[in-house]
Amino acid sequence: MNKLYKLITLLLVSMLSYGTVSAQAISKKEILEITIKGVPATEQTRIAGRYVVSPEGFIFLPLIKNGIQASGKSSSSLARNIEAAYRGAEMYENPRITVLSTKDNANVNIDAQLISIGGFVKAPGQRPYTRGMTLFQAVAAAGGESAFGSIRRVELHRNGKKWTYDLRNAQHMRVKIYPHDTINVPQKKWDGS
Repeated sequence: MNKLYKLITLLLVSMLSYGTVSAQAISKKEILEITIKGVPATEQTRIAGRYVVSPEGFIFLPLIKNGIQASGKSSSSLARNIEAAYRGAEMYENPRITVLSTKDNANVNIDAQLISIGGFVKAPGQRPYTRGMTLFQAVAAAGGESAFGSIRRVELHRNGKKWTYDLRNAQHMRVKIYPHDTINVPQKKWDGS
């Protein structure tokens, strides 16, 4: 039991330390999107915006005399430092800062990409892509096939190529799709296929 406890503790510590290492550090000349809450609306519009990290690694914000070191820090660490600077300057009692770096946005944007699903589905159109999404999940996201749609001949279009899958086959249901894929559910033939 003691060995199991040590193993679990070691796993948790390694996972926690991995999480802190994986945060991307802000670099010089990077663009940051900064928003502030917990202050009057007029002050929010005054401070919120895009800021470029200087070649020396600092950002310069309204109402703060000196720059704040940004390069080498994570977005959340920089946000806490900005909050402390505004409290220290006695400008605001409880500012809540959010910092998004272009690196953060790049990681998030893969989930903001789209796939297109058309043909004989209940709700054709574009749907958000999520990592690991399968062909079956994509068709389900469009409401599934309509009464006239054939899941026996679902077409997947990617980079100018076309593949046809039978979604009654479990192996075909697990086919991975990627951002910008187009899926077409054709009309059933006279024999129901």
